[in-house]
Amino acid sequence: MIKHLMELVDQAKKKETRKLVLAAAGDEDAMLAVKNATQHGIIEPILVGDMLRISTIAKRINFDISDLETYDIENKSAASEKACILIREGNAEILMKGAVGTGTLMKAVLNKDTGLRKGNTLSHVAVFESPYYHKLLGVTDAAMNVGPDLMTKIDIIKNAVEVFHKLDNPNPKVAIVGSVETVNPRMEATMHAATISMMNYRKQITGCIIDGPLAVDNAISKRSAELKDITSQVAGDTDIILAPGIDAGNVLYKTLNFLGGAVSAAVIMGATVPVVLTSRSDSDKSKFLSIALGANIG
Repeated sequence: MIKHLMELVDQAKKKETRKLVLAAAGDEDAMLAVKNATQHGIIEPILVGDMLRISTIAKRINFDISDLETYDIENKSAASEKACILIREGNAEILMKGAVGTGTLMKAVLNKDTGLRKGNTLSHVAVFESPYYHKLLGVTDAAMNVGPDLMTKIDIIKNAVEVFHKLDNPNPKVAIVGSVETVNPRMEATMHAATISMMNYRKQITGCIIDGPLAVDNAISKRSAELKDITSQVAGDTDIILAPGIDAGNVLYKTLNFLGGAVSAAVIMGATVPVVLTSRSDSDKSKFLSIALGANIG
């Protein structure tokens, strides 16, 4: 079982080199991450975007792109569509977001004719290494699904569980979190949590152990769970946190990164290939680790 994010790099090196297409490649942190991943032998990149801007960045970061496959497409929407087409045609196995808005990129991914949609739900899965937690911690969904209903939450869990299976965790523990750890009929999130937990107990959802509702404190702290008399296989030993909605998920994601001293890797799951999609404010290290994550699950 992987315990540190840098192990993703070592594990990816043992696999066949993956082709990654960077859509709207004119983003310096993304280019730095791609350069780093290329030098580690994890990926072979394809750059799609405004080649004048890409060449300027490549020169600034000392990245020789002369032998790389490139496509000069200045329009970001068109660049995103071309990146998806390259993957549909079998020319790449990982898609990565460059200097383009998430909405624009995902519109290309979801295009019925040229996109990469596989199932009903695409969701964001982030994996954190925190100095204050004893193992890797997944957080979902911080970027895609605004107010997921019951069935969408089940799909989101399945996408996250798939990631952890690829990280050699055969039975990850999933905490469905909210503001309270008791079921309240007036709080829909707690009703969803109880229903999904029972579905897991009855083996309607497999490959993981699910419990909820839990508050974040008792999801990650055994002491907190004991103080509140919570008996659970998940409490205090959570692998994956399912947030009740995008607001909570995004706040948790950015709090861990910018206040909690954590390092993260993140992908979009549910498409035909992993989509490396990080926040524009994330570091090139986070983007590099996200590439390594994508290479491990692609």
